[in-house]
Amino acid sequence: MSVKDTLLALLVVVIWGVNFVIIKIGLHGMPPFLLGCLRFLLVAIPAIFFIPAPKIPLKWLAFYALTISFLQFAFLFGAINIGMPTGIASLILQSQVFFTIILGTFFLSEKIKAMQIVGTLIAAAGIGILVEGGMTNTLSAIPPLGLLLTLTAGLFWAFGNISNKIIMTNSPKTPILSLVVWSALIPVVPFLLCSWLFEGPKAIVDSLVNIKAPTIFSLIYLAFISTIIGYGLWGKLLSRHETWRVTPFALLVPVVGLTSAALILGEMLNGLQFIGVAVIMLGLLINVFGPRLMNRKAAHQI
Repeated sequence: MSVKDTLLALLVVVIWGVNFVIIKIGLHGMPPFLLGCLRFLLVAIPAIFFIPAPKIPLKWLAFYALTISFLQFAFLFGAINIGMPTGIASLILQSQVFFTIILGTFFLSEKIKAMQIVGTLIAAAGIGILVEGGMTNTLSAIPPLGLLLTLTAGLFWAFGNISNKIIMTNSPKTPILSLVVWSALIPVVPFLLCSWLFEGPKAIVDSLVNIKAPTIFSLIYLAFISTIIGYGLWGKLLSRHETWRVTPFALLVPVVGLTSAALILGEMLNGLQFIGVAVIMLGLLINVFGPRLMNRKAAHQI
């Protein structure tokens, strides 16, 4: 990768890492389902008037939208709203890597490699250490329900990855930005319905009438910077380079998430939590690089 593309990849990492703090800021002034509704409404409009619709079956567009957009962020926003530390959420959400591997064996007939099993077990142990450390840390306490919701968000991100894989396999020329923008229309309705049912019409009206500058900034960031710019740049990088050159940069997102949460929100980790974070990152690294290193070793032996 060129220096320019490397810097663009790092820019996306920073955008997505800070994203979790921005979610927390937005949730201070707006309930989670309404925040999700407006976020995706702003992603879709006015962009759909300038970006052509993807030429894919509606059922796959809907499945992609409902999993990676609606269900992922409904659970993630809910987790952060009930007190899940944002930095830790950015790390736990990477459970999508392991869920994607498992789902790939069922839906895509992909084989799990030994190093991926090792990485998954190590990361699971790291989550246990992280939770144990969170029980004694008042600055970054981990609510059990928040952890469960974040893991569920990671699961639905993984389902979105599977649907994305199917879409790109059958329609390889589908522009990623077209997929993101047009799929954003679909979660608006379930988000609004959930907001009406669970948050109530009064909360919706009060949030819109009394909307504050930080909430507006959060919506702009989530819709335009994190989604349109972030996914747009990421899609360009993937179109220019092999996936193995680009995707490892995503491992830095939790690092930025944890750092920004500590600097902006004061979410400080204790010693045991740091160990948990390190163990989870080790599991992620083994999952990403382990199979590749084993393949190289086997090739050299031949």
